[in-house]
Amino acid sequence: MSLSRVAGHSATGHVLCSLDKPRNGRLFQWPFSAIILLPVGSAGGRSYFMRVARILAAGCVLLVGRPLFAQEWIRYQNLDDRFAVTAPGQPTIEKIKWKSEYDSMFPATMHRWQQGPNRYTVTVVDYSDSEAIYTANQHSADFQAPMYWQIDILGSVQYAATQYRQKPDVKVTFDAFHYINLVTGHELQLTNPDQSRTYVGIYLHENRLYIFDATVVKGMPPPLIFQQSPEFLDAEGNSIRYRTYYFNRLPETRLAGRGGRGAAAPATGGPQGAPPGGGGPIQRGTPPQQ
Repeated sequence: MSLSRVAGHSATGHVLCSLDKPRNGRLFQWPFSAIILLPVGSAGGRSYFMRVARILAAGCVLLVGRPLFAQEWIRYQNLDDRFAVTAPGQPTIEKIKWKSEYDSMFPATMHRWQQGPNRYTVTVVDYSDSEAIYTANQHSADFQAPMYWQIDILGSVQYAATQYRQKPDVKVTFDAFHYINLVTGHELQLTNPDQSRTYVGIYLHENRLYIFDATVVKGMPPPLIFQQSPEFLDAEGNSIRYRTYYFNRLPETRLAGRGGRGAAAPATGGPQGAPPGGGGPIQRGTPPQQ
């Protein structure tokens, strides 16, 4: 925040205080300007002007104290995880392991922000090597069918949503299909035991699972900027725009033998050994700690 003019005379014979936030070419920032005009007469001479200037400077500080909190928001992008989002500054980044529905451990990255009592996270789970990761695990006979690595991807959005629904003592107030930039996914809104509110958007894009999670304290407005700003990027960092709804495509089968090229589901329908409907035990796995 730069104080461009403090207590200076304007052309109209007023004391002027102007506060302007410089723009940064790389980061998207919220601009803010405040102008205060007070009449300046000849009575009191220089001492009167100085008193007004001191009062005005103090008023300017008070005026921008609250907007400064909001001005920290920027357009943050991460090329490794191929996304961008408007968030409160630069995040803390942590590499984690994500436990899938069928107990495979996938590499994931958690981007964390803390702004006062409010928390924001973007968790990105890389499912692109699901076949090799699933095949390397020692699964019981019921879960060795080659299609299960694909089911882990296909059900990843629903499974992540289930983890939120099953958190202790939460109340789900919204639970429905959602999309952002035509990338299909799911949205949840929850009230937590401490009466804070959690807003979640879950999307699957190019075999990466994205979980956008914002938790704000009771009485705060919904974090609409964070919720509505996610973008999915290409390798050069360009925002991807689709003309119709996007649904994730599975990676091609690469391994031979169990889970290898040419493997197919049994003709009876559904992977061999799968529970009715093809679903796995939803109690498996836990969401990352917020």
